[in-house]
Amino acid sequence: MSQAMPPKPRPEITEDSRPYWDGLRQHRLLLQCCTDCGRLRHYPRPLCDACHSFACDWVEACGAAHVHSWTVAHHAFHPAFRNELPTVLVTADLAEGVRLLAPLQTEAPVTLQLGQRLQVGYWDVDPSLTVPVLRLDENG
Repeated sequence: MSQAMPPKPRPEITEDSRPYWDGLRQHRLLLQCCTDCGRLRHYPRPLCDACHSFACDWVEACGAAHVHSWTVAHHAFHPAFRNELPTVLVTADLAEGVRLLAPLQTEAPVTLQLGQRLQVGYWDVDPSLTVPVLRLDENG
């Protein structure tokens, strides 16, 4: 007898992260930029880790990235993800100088290499939630 699949966990959207999640729903990757020192940061958080300012603006990332690291998950961290195994999770260096951790979205198995070019994509989970994914850059 099979068990019903539990719902997938959802991110907790805070006032500090709301512009990030709103941007993803528009298929735009927004990064925080400290208005006092100019440092970009990702993941969204209330405080700049360089100058400790609370002031920030949001800038759109171009979507270009390179493979920094990856792991292949063969065991689901939550039961709702067990039908998506194996999952390749990539830590990518964005062109803007910050890192993004996201699943690799590909049609076929691939062999990744450090420095390989990627492009940020978007997965519309439902009308209220879009999450970033990474795809191999078709231009190499």
